[in-house]
Amino acid sequence: MPKEQITYRFAEREDVPLILKFIKELAKYEKMEHEVVAQESDLKEWIFDKKRAEVIFAVVDEKEIGFALFFHNFSTFLGRAGIYLEDLYIMPEYRGKGYGKATLQKLAQIAVERGCGRLEWWCLDWNRPSIDFYLSLGAEPMKDWTVYRIAGDTLKDLSNSSPAKMADC
Repeated sequence: MPKEQITYRFAEREDVPLILKFIKELAKYEKMEHEVVAQESDLKEWIFDKKRAEVIFAVVDEKEIGFALFFHNFSTFLGRAGIYLEDLYIMPEYRGKGYGKATLQKLAQIAVERGCGRLEWWCLDWNRPSIDFYLSLGAEPMKDWTVYRIAGDTLKDLSNSSPAKMADC
C-alpha cells in the first residue's frame, strides 16, 4: 500500500486544464504526443456537458498525482454495463509506490457499487511494465480479439456511404 494516504475526487469543470495536462503527459510516456488534438473545450463538452466520460483524481497531500478517465460500456453477453478505463496516469515520481494499484482498486469499487460486470482497458503491446503490473492484479489479456478502428476521413466516408453501396461489401 502507498506510504502516504491517497484519496480520490471526481473532476469538476474547473479541472479541465489539469485533465488535459495529464492526458498530454500520458501521451508523451506512450510516445504518442503527436496524436493529442483534444482541447479544453472538447473535454468540457464531452465530459461535463454531454457526460460521456468521468474522471477521478488520485490525491496525495492535497495534490492531484494522477487520474483515471473512464466511461460505461455494455456487454450483451452479461446483460449489464461495464467500466472501460480509457486512461490511467500516475505522475512519474509517484510510480512504484502503490498508487496505480490503489486507483485501479477504486475503479473496481465504483464498478461493483454500480453493479457493473467488468472493468476493462487496452494496453500498448510494448508497454511491458504496465502489462506486468496488470497481470500481477489478475487481469487477463483478451486473446483472440483484435481492436478495429474507423476514424477521421474514413469515418466520414463510411457515414456518407449509401446503404446500397454497403450491400456490395
